This record gives sequence, C-alpha cells and structure tokens, in this order.
Amino acid sequence: MTDPYRPRRPSNTCMLTLRGLPHQVRTWGDARLAGPGRPPLVMVHGWMDVGASYQFVVDALAQAEGFERWVIAPDWRGFGGSARPGAGSYWFPDYLADLEALLDALAPFEPFGPVDLVGHSMGGNIAMSYAGVRAPRIRRLVNLEGFGLPETGPEQAPERLAQWLDELKQPKSLRPYPSVDEVAARLLKNDPLLTPDKAAWLAPHWAAPEADGLWHLRADPAHKRVNPVLYRVAEVLQAWKRIAAPVLWVEGDRTDLARWWGHRYPRAEFEARLAVVPQLERAALSPSGHMLHHDQPQALARHLARFLA
Repeated sequence: MTDPYRPRRPSNTCMLTLRGLPHQVRTWGDARLAGPGRPPLVMVHGWMDVGASYQFVVDALAQAEGFERWVIAPDWRGFGGSARPGAGSYWFPDYLADLEALLDALAPFEPFGPVDLVGHSMGGNIAMSYAGVRAPRIRRLVNLEGFGLPETGPEQAPERLAQWLDELKQPKSLRPYPSVDEVAARLLKNDPLLTPDKAAWLAPHWAAPEADGLWHLRADPAHKRVNPVLYRVAEVLQAWKRIAAPVLWVEGDRTDLARWWGHRYPRAEFEARLAVVPQLERAALSPSGHMLHHDQPQALARHLARFLA
C-alpha cells in the first residue's frame, strides 16, 4: 500500500444544514483571515467528486507568498458527506440555491462583501450561472473546465421525459470495491496523471466502508439518472452575459471534448459560448487532463494566486 499524501495545511469539517438538508463543509483557516481585498475563497467540486479534492491546490496556495485565505469547500447534496434528498433526480437550480444558502450562512454579504468563487466541471457550470444571476456577490470567478452540456431542442423533451420515467422504475447502483486500495486503483485508472500518494489520500474521502464489508462511493446512485429538464444553452448564456466579475478559464492540454460528446458538442460551439463572457482570461495547464486540481495543483495554484490577488 502506498503511503498517503500528507496535507500541508490541515482542514476542518462541519455539518451545516442548508435548505433543510445537512451538508458537509470543509474549511481551511477561518473567518479571521478574510478582510478587504482578501475575501473568502469558495471552491465547489464537480460531478462524482468531493470538496476534499481541493486539498492539493490549497496546500500549493499556502506556499504562495502572501496568499493566506479562508477557504470553504462544500460537498454538494448527494455527494461526499452531504445528505441525499431522496428524490428521483437532482435539479440544477437546487445547486444554485444551496450555494446561496452556504454563502448566507458562512460568508454573508455583510460584513464579508463579495467572495471569490472557483468551480470545477459541474461546479464550474454552477458557479458561472450563479455569478450571472447574483453578480454583486462574486468578486473573482475561476472556471476549471466547466464546459456545460450539448445543446438540446424542444423536440427531445418527450423522449427525455419518457426515459426519465422509465429510469425511475429501475434501481440505480454504483460499483462497490473490496478495499480502499481498490478505490485508489480506480482513481489512478480514471486519471493517469494522479500520483499514487494522492490517490491513497483521496480514496477514503471518495468512498467509505459499509456493513457488507465493501467500500461504496460517497455518492447517490440517483445522480446516474437522466435529467428530465433539457439543457437550454440560450438560457444559460443569458446568465453568462451578466457576469460582472473577471473570469479565469482554465483547461488541461489533454482534455478532449470529442471523447465525451463526439459531434454533438464541437469545440467551436464551446468557444462561441465562452465569447459572451464580458471579462475573460485564459490559462492552460500541461500536462493535465480534466482533473486539473489533481494533475497540476502547483501550476493551478500559481494562476489562482495571481488572478485572485
């Protein structure tokens, strides 16, 4: 067994009830670190991930000269240590409402003012929408490969609803693992650039042992169900156009949209979407895949420290 990664900056976790649902929230530092020009830094994870996933970047940021921040990283509902609502599906607007409840509880506009927000993948999409509809609450925004989804049309709605109704009748499950080492091995298979020590550290945050003796992912299998609500790009872009904060877009050089979506979502279409963002900077990490915060935490931290300064 590989010795797990040793965090340089320890974190604390607490359970916080947001909109009636217990959420696990991980923090580094505390509110005393927040002040003028140094707002709370909120980092939201992607699909099938957890807030603890940002540990490597937080450690790298702690090494950056002059960068000492109060960092807040929640587990989204149905992921990590947060509760599962018991619904048949997860609704995207709920994530925005949960994010606002988190800010209201831990970093209200008075006295903290706007926060800095970082989101990866699904979290990046949530962050972009939230920054558009709640522009005064965000000072700086970092989107880590939150590409969004392929365009959909109204003609797809009947079949999508029928698929959702069918899937509601079928129990969903996620593959369990015989040991925490097997969980780490799966993480390494998913991300060839992840180092074994980081995988060993992430594994018990990503999964937990249950009564059957197996390690189960800390995720609600209901996340696997199709969403009955179509992804309406025109509506999403209306929010993106209203983002007042400077935005840093970060991507990895090994990320390939075609591998996920094929011809349904070409790179040119994404570039057209990104072009509506009023204030945009770009950064690329190499070598890096989709899990930027795992593959290149030091390089990512350098970009964050500069952009958020």
